[in-house]
Amino acid sequence: MRSPRFPLALFAAASAVTTASAQQPVTFNQHVAPILLRSCAPCHRPGGGAPFSLLTFEDARRRGKTMVRATKARFMPPWHPVEGHGSFVGERRLTAAEIATLERWVADGRPEGPGQPPAAPKFPEGWQLGKPDLVVTMPKAFPVPASGPDIYRNFVVPLNLDRDRWVTAIEVRAGSRQVLHHIIFGIDTQGAARRRDGQDGKPGFDGMDGGAGSRGGNLGTSTAGLGGWAVGGQPQHLPMGLARKLPKGADLILRSHLHPSGKAEFEQTTLGLYFTDTPPAHTMVGLQLPPAFGFAAGIDIPAGAKQFTIRDAFTLPVDASLLTVGGHAHYLCRTMQVKVTPPGGEPRSVFYIDNWAFNWQNRYQYREPVALRRGTKIEVTLTYDNSKDNPANPFDPPRRVRWGLQSTDEMGSVTLLMIARRERDSGRLERAIRSAARSSLRSGVAEHPESLLGSLVSRIKMLDKNGDGKIDQSEIPAGWRRYARRFDTNGDGTLDAAEIEAIGR
Repeated sequence: MRSPRFPLALFAAASAVTTASAQQPVTFNQHVAPILLRSCAPCHRPGGGAPFSLLTFEDARRRGKTMVRATKARFMPPWHPVEGHGSFVGERRLTAAEIATLERWVADGRPEGPGQPPAAPKFPEGWQLGKPDLVVTMPKAFPVPASGPDIYRNFVVPLNLDRDRWVTAIEVRAGSRQVLHHIIFGIDTQGAARRRDGQDGKPGFDGMDGGAGSRGGNLGTSTAGLGGWAVGGQPQHLPMGLARKLPKGADLILRSHLHPSGKAEFEQTTLGLYFTDTPPAHTMVGLQLPPAFGFAAGIDIPAGAKQFTIRDAFTLPVDASLLTVGGHAHYLCRTMQVKVTPPGGEPRSVFYIDNWAFNWQNRYQYREPVALRRGTKIEVTLTYDNSKDNPANPFDPPRRVRWGLQSTDEMGSVTLLMIARRERDSGRLERAIRSAARSSLRSGVAEHPESLLGSLVSRIKMLDKNGDGKIDQSEIPAGWRRYARRFDTNGDGTLDAAEIEAIGR
């Protein structure tokens, strides 16, 4: 099923708003409804996922001031790529004139106006992409405590495929939207993940490796993998007839990031898989800059730093076409940008977010593939604000923040999906990306050895299962206890917050 159809009259009515004279009264039926139905109602409708509806005059009248605040701050609609830095499918941003129209309508008393508003478009019910070819659910729900550190957990979902299949899209339905932050999909063809599943008495198993024998999850050194989903992400079919292979008999591995919400929850994710019977003519290739979500990029942000920056680059060894782009970072990130510079040419920005939002992490598909010549340099830049002026800063006062797995740690990368213009060049492109990623990780760790310590501290904090800020003997794995005693400087048998932080100094 395609995206909701918006009548031409709806676009025409919305466009007319921008040309209305300052003396014309702004009314809901003529000016406001077209904006809301096109850009807000896909989510703000019954069953649409947003906390309230904006389909009717009464809906909008009650929420008028909220709409103005959210749109003026560019918090809503949740569309973060800046105009002029790439053209994407399904753009939802409002123009300055449309935002001014909403503000004026509220200031004028929110009149309904004569006539009738445009008819609401027909929205898909249930699955956003239509009925899936296969629906699967985690066999058991995983309990997420009310508080404590973030949880990284691998869940095994048997697919029971009797033949190889090609998947064009995966639509995610979280059991609890409050706790599921993101998933990276992996494939296990050897049964290794099943053998680890539930060994500690709970569904799944800990760790970030996805289980020996799984693949498609390590975006640091792999190519396209099987993809993933993050909070705010909207399902899309892959473009150009592309698809990812699911081998016969494979298990799907959900490498899930769970974030305690303040009350005990259960997460039991359901997925809708969409297949094609036609193998793709091109191989998708993934490029992540910096690799491993910035693990070795030197993310060690001093308290108060307003413009901390990381960068990475890659030069294409073959002609390629850029298909999709998306980033990942935590609370302190402010901007992400991708620039491409052809041989002998000028740099051009093809992706730019100037106000990153942790809770809206999406992938963006270019309206037309971006043609990139061999020798084109792809540069990625991310900036972070760890000052008190950043309203998203989780710490008050600000603290030093390093790379780590917790949401209050930091990460940072941009992942691009592309194809080689000539299919015979796909292997060469993949090998070049893997080689560059390995080199970047080696040199990054040599230049920033604190990355390893920061990662270690982050993983140690995850042992604090009861969320009391310290780690006692019962929370330390048996194999770690003799090492933990080295850092227990006061000899009380626990690692408190100060002792944990001292490990990374």
